Amino acid sequence: MQIKHLIICLTFLFIGQNPDEESMTWNESRKLTWADFKGEVNPNSDAVALTASGITFGFSVSTSGSRIVDYSTSVEAHFYPNKSWYNKDKADDYILGHEQLHFDITELYTRLFRQRLTKLRVNQNIRKQLKQLHANINEELNTTQKRYDEQSLHSINVEVQNEWREYISAELAKIEQFKSR
Repeated sequence: MQIKHLIICLTFLFIGQNPDEESMTWNESRKLTWADFKGEVNPNSDAVALTASGITFGFSVSTSGSRIVDYSTSVEAHFYPNKSWYNKDKADDYILGHEQLHFDITELYTRLFRQRLTKLRVNQNIRKQLKQLHANINEELNTTQKRYDEQSLHSINVEVQNEWREYISAELAKIEQFKSR
């Protein structure tokens, strides 16, 4: 029996990404600092800062002849320093906390993605299922990121900002076994 491996890598980011570009994998013990934000400030934006983060996803499929016998995946939450920026004159630690939470939300959806991947079973449609699951999780991630900014008024509403921080922290704890290593 001959087994072949097919590797397909898909990447999602909020903005275009070069595979050689610098990135940081989410790490529970390493919070973002302003020094991590290396991109050029967008002079046309009213925002104080922008966090570029996303989920990188790859999978390989093992086959025997034309039959799929197994698959493996790789899923990570990444922050992209050269696409992330802040206005030095307006930024403070509170705004940095808001930006960190964007990255934490990306990690939450990375964990949810990993959790859902464990429920998939090998079949002849696994490639299609993996791609669809990836598309679905990215759609959910984008929706949540937008809702976070809308509800917190981009961090202006301190009470809602704090509610979001508590909510994301609790959700991350619920599925800790799927955290980035």
